[in-house]
Amino acid sequence: MSRINKSICALALAAAFSQAQAGEGSFGWIYTLDLQPKGTWEFEQKLQYNKGQAGGNYDFWQGRSAIEYGVNENLQLAGYLNTSYVNAYRNYPATTEFPSGETGGWGVAYPGDDKYSKWRVEGGSLEAIWRLSNPVIDPVGVGLYGEVTLGNMKDEFETRLMLQSNFLDDKLILAANIVGAIEKVKFVDGETGPESMIDILLGASYRVANNWTAGLEYRFHNDFYGYKFDTYTQRAHFIGPNVHYATKDWWVTGAWRYQLGGKCWAPNDGECSGGMVWDSHSKNEFIVKLGMPF
Repeated sequence: MSRINKSICALALAAAFSQAQAGEGSFGWIYTLDLQPKGTWEFEQKLQYNKGQAGGNYDFWQGRSAIEYGVNENLQLAGYLNTSYVNAYRNYPATTEFPSGETGGWGVAYPGDDKYSKWRVEGGSLEAIWRLSNPVIDPVGVGLYGEVTLGNMKDEFETRLMLQSNFLDDKLILAANIVGAIEKVKFVDGETGPESMIDILLGASYRVANNWTAGLEYRFHNDFYGYKFDTYTQRAHFIGPNVHYATKDWWVTGAWRYQLGGKCWAPNDGECSGGMVWDSHSKNEFIVKLGMPF
């Protein structure tokens, strides 16, 4: 009987937690295992802002508008519309061809030394999250993530191993994502570049008051040339805080991370200077996420 009572209490706790926290994104870039309950929908808007590179000006905005659906208690699907805006001017180091500094980086269609700005619809993504164990009732929650992106800047297949543990009556959340991706980067001349990536994301979030949590996130980023992680080309480290607020009808999360530094190797060694990595990265990265169940 005691075993049955414990099981009933655990299931009740899991159900209560899923109703109170379902689908909330407590972290900026780390995915957790708080999924949409079966048969429910949520609209989620993400807006990321990358600011500052080697010099000049670099402002890159990326929007991701999503509809999420809980297929069952452990499976969530989502569809995204991806948009972006870039404003760049001599943000890369000076070269022989561009002695005043090069205008380049992610979102810039071609190198030069003139101002470049463009808004575009990048494409769309389909995402699935499968929860294998629940961190509310298990010591470690485990999940698998897959996302396919088709767009005019790149096609990508991304996977994640998601890990999460809750402590202190779910006040403290520790989470980790191990990310792997293969990308076909598309250039303005019609050529494509094979790339692959491995990221390790670590984070902690603590409920500091009713409806409020705050924490810290870390990213160890690794880029490779080739679809099979063939040639190591980049690594970089990022760290920064996050804050999250939730009510019954909506939630919002804000996060910032700063690039501590990195290194590049050929064939992408031109994308580093001053011990920092540029390309699709910047000194500062900000993200705001808004979720509204319906």
